Amino acid sequence: MAKQRKLNKGQLRRMQANQQKRLQQAEAPATPELETDASSLGAPEAGTVVSRFGQQAIICTPTEPDLRCHIRRSVDSLVCGDVVVWRRLQQSTNDVVGVIEAVQPRSSLLSRPDYYDGLKPVAANVDQILIVSSVLPAFSTQIIDRYLVACEDIEVTPVIILNKADLLTDIEADAAAEIQSALAMYQAIGYQVLQVSAKQAASLISLQQVLDDHVSIVVGQSGVGKSSLVNALLPEIDAEVGAVSDNSGLGQHTTTVATRYPLPNGGVLIDSPGIREFALWHLEPERVAWCFKDFRPYLGRCKFRDCKHLDDPECALQQAVETGDLYALRMYNFHRIIESMTLKKPSRVTPRGKKS
Repeated sequence: MAKQRKLNKGQLRRMQANQQKRLQQAEAPATPELETDASSLGAPEAGTVVSRFGQQAIICTPTEPDLRCHIRRSVDSLVCGDVVVWRRLQQSTNDVVGVIEAVQPRSSLLSRPDYYDGLKPVAANVDQILIVSSVLPAFSTQIIDRYLVACEDIEVTPVIILNKADLLTDIEADAAAEIQSALAMYQAIGYQVLQVSAKQAASLISLQQVLDDHVSIVVGQSGVGKSSLVNALLPEIDAEVGAVSDNSGLGQHTTTVATRYPLPNGGVLIDSPGIREFALWHLEPERVAWCFKDFRPYLGRCKFRDCKHLDDPECALQQAVETGDLYALRMYNFHRIIESMTLKKPSRVTPRGKKS
């Protein structure tokens, strides 16, 4: 009987690594990707992500609007609006026609902080963000200002939209006047503001004009009527619409994934899931202050470099509020945002600061 050869430590490590690799492959769920090689795929093609569902995505091309593809495991981030490189399967399985292999560089990326998943991407390559608020659920400048900070941070144009404007006559006069005053404030700062109602077709003409030739995403709290607006603009898609809870007065989630729709006059509209609260703890306080664009002429002019813009001596921002050059409501909202960042910021997530 032949004597068994003794293995050195290096050979043992390699053998153990190979064994572990084989075990992982055996335990991995079977996917077409594991069975796909270059010979079973067509030439590379360009496409755009319409929506994503787990390890599959719906993409479109200039001639084909609805193609389901698997996503390579090497593609670590893929969201609605991404431009991708994909290949057709020579033999499609079920309704899957291809495999997404790479993502092209993005011109913009809208993300939202998630307390469990860190910074969660929502949509890519948008050039306009429609911040939808409404009379019901209660109008909130705090939510609007949070979205405006996000828009300024990624340098994408925001448009503020008051939906359900037809309900202004159904609420108390003081509340309606407060909403109109807030909208006038945003217009004075330099933001575009529209008042619309999904139930009044004539009010949507100005919104349709804003959307032409742009890639726009609709954002806002649950229940403000984002999907209703999408349906009014594109009745053929029949997006699911939810009601406002009678108990909480808050909206109910209907849209579950961001979805991209082409517009008849050119441009694209992305419907996004509603959220109850839009956090900003991924930004530094100094970046948040810069993203209040009406603050910029006064930043760096405070007496102290570490000024918190509260009761600090010779604070340029507070002095501007006192002279009427800055809106007190904007200063109030700024401090509520900073306060929420301090209270709720997850310790395991590192702030990313200014986008490179």
